Amino acid sequence: MSRILIAEDETRIASFVEKGLRAAGFAVTVTADGPGALAEAQSGQFDLMILDIGLPGRDGFDILQTLRGEANPIAVIVLTARDSATDTLHGLEGGADDYMSKPFRFDELLARVRLRLKDSQPGPAGSLHVRGLELDLKTRRIRVDGTLHDLSAREFALAEEFVRNPGQVLSREQLLSRVWGLDFDPGSNVVEVYVRYLRAKIGSDHIETVRGMGYRLK
Repeated sequence: MSRILIAEDETRIASFVEKGLRAAGFAVTVTADGPGALAEAQSGQFDLMILDIGLPGRDGFDILQTLRGEANPIAVIVLTARDSATDTLHGLEGGADDYMSKPFRFDELLARVRLRLKDSQPGPAGSLHVRGLELDLKTRRIRVDGTLHDLSAREFALAEEFVRNPGQVLSREQLLSRVWGLDFDPGSNVVEVYVRYLRAKIGSDHIETVRGMGYRLK
C-alpha cells in the first residue's frame, strides 16, 4: 500500500483530497504546517507528498529545496493557488515531480499521483524481510520460517505496517488511520480482531502487545 503525505493547511481541501485518496486505496497522513511536513517527509515513511506552497511556519519551496538537498527521493506533487509561470518553473526546477494549480479536479490529481508513484517505482515490487518474516509486496503473501501464508487485503496492509516498522510501538489510532482510514473510535475492536488473525498466521510470538500503548513487531 503506497503512503501519501498531504501537506495542506486548508482543512476543507485537505479533507477532500484525503478522503478521495483513501477511497482509491492509499494510506494517507495529513499535516497542516511547514515544519511538520518536512519532518514527516524526512521520516522515510512516505512514497509521495502533495505539497502546498503557502504553509505556515515554513514555505513549501523551502521544504522542497531541503528535501532535494538531502537527496530525499520522495515524489512531490505541488498543489497550490500560485499558478504563475514563474512559480511553476520555480517548483519544477526546485525538484517537484509535478505541479498543479487550485482549483483542481480530483480525478486529474489521482491520475498524476498514480503516474508519479509508478515513475518512482520502476522495477517490480520486491520483498520486506525481518526476523524470520518475508513479506512479498507483489504476491501479497507472507513467508514465516519457510512457510508461505496467504493474506487478505487488510491482513496484508496490517502486516506491512508492522514489517516496515519493526520494534516500533504502533497505537490503535495509528493502525486505524493507516490501514482502515478511520478516525479513532473507542468502541471499535477491528484492530484487535485483525491482529488476532495475523498472529494466527505468523505466530503469536512475533507481535507483542504493549499494554496501554499498542502493538509492536518484536
